Amino acid sequence: MNSGDFNGPLIVQSDKTLLLDVHAPGAEDARAAILPFAELEKSPEHIHTYRITPLSLWNAASAGFTPRDVTAALAAYSRYEVPEGIAGGFADTMARYGRIKLKAPGNGAAGPNPENGDDTGELLLVPGDETVEKEIAAARVLSDYLQKTEGGFLLKLVHRGTVKRELIKLGWPVEDEAPLREGEKLELALRETAVSGKPFVLRDYQSEAARSVLGRGGRGTGFGVVVLPCGSGKTMVGMAVMSLLKTNTLILSANVAAVHQWIDELLDKTTLERDKIAEYSGDSKSTAPVTIATYQILTWRPARDGDFPHFALFRRHPWGLIIYDEVHLLPAPVFRVTAELQAVRRLGLTATLVREDGAEDAVFSLVGPKRYDVPWKDLEQKGWIAEALCIEVRLDLPEKLKIPYAVAGKREKYRIAAENPLKEEAALELIANHRDDLILVIGQYISQLESIAVRLKAPLVTGKTPNAERERIYGAFKRGELRVIVVSKVANFALDLPDASMAVQISGSFGSRQEEAQRLGRILRPKEHRNSFFYTIVSRSTVEEDFAANRQKFLAEQGYRYTIQHWTESPTGEIPR
Repeated sequence: MNSGDFNGPLIVQSDKTLLLDVHAPGAEDARAAILPFAELEKSPEHIHTYRITPLSLWNAASAGFTPRDVTAALAAYSRYEVPEGIAGGFADTMARYGRIKLKAPGNGAAGPNPENGDDTGELLLVPGDETVEKEIAAARVLSDYLQKTEGGFLLKLVHRGTVKRELIKLGWPVEDEAPLREGEKLELALRETAVSGKPFVLRDYQSEAARSVLGRGGRGTGFGVVVLPCGSGKTMVGMAVMSLLKTNTLILSANVAAVHQWIDELLDKTTLERDKIAEYSGDSKSTAPVTIATYQILTWRPARDGDFPHFALFRRHPWGLIIYDEVHLLPAPVFRVTAELQAVRRLGLTATLVREDGAEDAVFSLVGPKRYDVPWKDLEQKGWIAEALCIEVRLDLPEKLKIPYAVAGKREKYRIAAENPLKEEAALELIANHRDDLILVIGQYISQLESIAVRLKAPLVTGKTPNAERERIYGAFKRGELRVIVVSKVANFALDLPDASMAVQISGSFGSRQEEAQRLGRILRPKEHRNSFFYTIVSRSTVEEDFAANRQKFLAEQGYRYTIQHWTESPTGEIPR
């Protein structure tokens, strides 16, 4: 395809947004061409929206792409003339990448390994010209980390990530040429047939995602983030990278249930033996060549202003790879120690890079740039994840709550709306109408969940449920012995219940897009000849309705059909359909 045809699948706009007509000839080739330098923003049914940002262009530059590559891709697939002047902007932005380089001084060694407790090693920050050098020297935020020397600035090894993050905030992405450690060797491979007896073959997108993190050539290799929908097998991508690198690996995950899922998958689908895998959590604190830890244990400290004693885990072994599962949940304290780990290959896995704290730049700087993503609807159309129907059920507040709601403060208004007692009636009716589904009832407030669990005669899983009891409940659900379970915010984190086909969300966290992606993901594992249903129950004409609009927008942008139903209370207090 060439720009002279003007019938391409791509519309390039002067604000650097790209509209991809997914039904046009050449759409798949166009997607592959723009993915290295554009961020996917929305993927509804017909037109997908990408945006070219400084971060996306720097990501492309780090992988060896040039401004000419970018403009050539746009010209090749554009339906209309590419707007004048847009290419010059790309060149100016991409030229900022590589003007500051980070190198090992002297003989090229990066200095002593920080895991041995020796952080005296140094690196050399090399500005591209005098103007950049003066700007760096004038930046107060860098003054504590940099020491002027011939040819640039010296910094301690442990400040490698911190300096990179502060510079990217100033608009200067660093080209990090300091060497990566190989880590201690670990022999492992993926099985062709899982221990469970099922054939095991990586899906094409899983293989592509794993290869994307290792990069092409020597530039920008060995670190980055993979964005894939829940239920699409991000764990398989992690194991694929492990099998390619064959090195000691530290895996950080959201909770103990996720730790156990990793252990089960590693034993089932790789050649690792059990003694090569260890759990480091509140339940068990052992280490092995492959160690899986929770974010919670790493961020625990005996006093609010004290040190984090378990951070030593990062330095205790010669890790060659660190995997951040659900990287969008990476706690802020872990950013601090992650800054020390820039000499280790890093893989982030997530369904969404949206962080409610706005710390996407920290993920980019300290874990790595986004290397791979794929629209949710693409995987649904190919049968890799289930088709989901998203329905919002709107209810009135009961009369007795309307005045208390009217006079309440903002936060209390949200709680009154979220705990609308009519939601229980609606949830019970929805569950009665879906007798063939395996159902999760998800909520925010424990008293509300306790009440509905009693009425459903269903078990309740919260953050305080002992891990052994959680595993027992999850196991019964997987075996079909339980049809309904009630879960709190633990549903947001790596809940592996592949047969769940329906979720009823009765309250949530102020319209969090991140939370919505995680909760929807709980029911996206493919089921033969069955759709999935995602119900959200909302109090009409309240702040909860406003927050729901944020979630609705997110789901619609991902391509999901989103319908709204209005249910009305009868004189008897029931909610008829």
